[in-house]
Amino acid sequence: MVETPQCASHNERDAMNIFEVDESSGLPVWVQLRNRFVYLISTGHYQPGDQLPSVRRLAAETSINYNTVSKVYVNLEHDGYVISVRGKGVYVRDVGKEKRDDTARVADAIIEDSIKRCLSMGMSIDEVQHHMVALTQTIKEESQSLASEKRDIYERKNGKNPAGQAQTRTDD
Repeated sequence: MVETPQCASHNERDAMNIFEVDESSGLPVWVQLRNRFVYLISTGHYQPGDQLPSVRRLAAETSINYNTVSKVYVNLEHDGYVISVRGKGVYVRDVGKEKRDDTARVADAIIEDSIKRCLSMGMSIDEVQHHMVALTQTIKEESQSLASEKRDIYERKNGKNPAGQAQTRTDD
């Protein structure tokens, strides 16, 4: 028998802001979302027992198709990251230190490889750091702009103004 873990301590609204899709990426949306969840679980953002946002809510808040979000949750459960409790929600499982360490190790290896390539091109370590910080900021701004644009489109499509209030239609 499965016990229902406690609800997450994370504010659901804050949780929605951490899921952004990179439209320019060659990765399918479901893979990006799955990878983001794996990272957040592996790094401890979501702790064992935390409840993930509902499929419906995450789909609505991120403007990602309901079936895509559902596919991600099914995949995460299949891979042992979460457990679905019928009628209650989806909860993070204790994935253990090994999976958490694997994610950090892979990220470190990718970053280290990038830094070494820049150094081999003749850049100084300070130049590499400056470029990485600047590029990170640019990517963050582009991502936020795209997320805002998508949110506005979603809200217009669903009859809400950007402030989140229902639009009233007046016929003159």
